[in-house]
Amino acid sequence: MSDNSENKNSDDGRFVDDYTGVETTDHEWDGIRELDNPLPKWWLYSFYACILWAVVYWVLYPAWPLASSYTQGVLGYSQRALVTEQVEQSQAALRVYDDQILAGELSDVPGNPELHSVALAGGESAFGDNCAACHGRGAQGFTGYPNLNDDAWLWGGTLEDIRVTLRHGIRWEADDDTRLNDMPKFLDDGIFSAAEVSDTTQYVLQLSGKDVDAEAALRGQELFGAQCVTCHMEGGVGNQDLGAPDLTDAIWLYGGDEESIYASIAHSRRGVMPAWQGRLDEATIAKLALYVHSLGGGE
Repeated sequence: MSDNSENKNSDDGRFVDDYTGVETTDHEWDGIRELDNPLPKWWLYSFYACILWAVVYWVLYPAWPLASSYTQGVLGYSQRALVTEQVEQSQAALRVYDDQILAGELSDVPGNPELHSVALAGGESAFGDNCAACHGRGAQGFTGYPNLNDDAWLWGGTLEDIRVTLRHGIRWEADDDTRLNDMPKFLDDGIFSAAEVSDTTQYVLQLSGKDVDAEAALRGQELFGAQCVTCHMEGGVGNQDLGAPDLTDAIWLYGGDEESIYASIAHSRRGVMPAWQGRLDEATIAKLALYVHSLGGGE
């Protein structure tokens, strides 16, 4: 660009800049004329090379959309086919490990570091996709959804117990082998009066070491012995065969305060977990069992 107002005409009638001797274009802005310098050779060659590359690419690879398809290119290259092939190769490699997991007992897998590592990685991935929505990304649980990191297991915490729970779920009506044991709705079903529910609540609070009304807890102990011992066992220690929780610890699925315990006795809870058999393959269920067991609370 030049801002010199003294220009002279060239032979072809175009202006020539006095300082540079370069012809100018007919473009002028606010008294400033544009010099007609040629483009750098390197830039031109790069531009021409890009054009050539584009033409070659159009010929060799899929490029132009058509009405219902696209040009295939003479090489027949397909990114979709490449990804599909890579996925199939990865799945084939993983199937080797899946076959090893299913070939023996789950309890043998932790003794094989390589196999165990692959199983835990697969289980963690499956947990994030299928279980984290209820149990939390870190399996810490929420009210009504068990914490899988502790050692309190309603239906048992061995590898095989966990696998059975995963396969058949809890109170999942579509599965005939689901984990099933319902606690009565003692108030709603007319088994206890409201006062009796309150007394039993005091006894359950006492089992876990909380301060209670001693007289009410004594009455509640009699009611507990008549109605609750069958599942929760003497002293409220629980029974994993029946999915009855231990009432002597500080771990509560629906809350351990007086109001929450009263609600559980009066109305029951009856939480549901899906049966994953048929929704996940057996290898994935096995890896999930190994992963959950490894979180720290497995028996």
